[in-house]
Amino acid sequence: MTTRQYAITLRRREHSHLTLDDLALHADLHPGLVEQFVEFGLITPIEREGAKVFFDPSAVTRLRTIVRLRRNLGINLAGVSVVLDLIDKLCALQRENESLRSRR
Repeated sequence: MTTRQYAITLRRREHSHLTLDDLALHADLHPGLVEQFVEFGLITPIEREGAKVFFDPSAVTRLRTIVRLRRNLGINLAGVSVVLDLIDKLCALQRENESLRSRR
């Protein structure tokens, strides 16, 4: 009897994508609410295939921030948009500051 050997190759996607339903599940939200956030421009899909949209896994953290701003602080969607924009700008400035400090 001959024994066969097979090589097993594990492949991992560089960037995994989440469907709208997967994103909603990970953020513990209803998919319809996530769709509203997309329509309002609070989160942006990274890819579209026909009617399907795909998101970066980091969108889960952004959704949790949106929910926290709305529930805990009572901020409406327009206000959430402003706060998220300010957070994004602050993070970009922090990265730039770290980059400049590392050049010294």
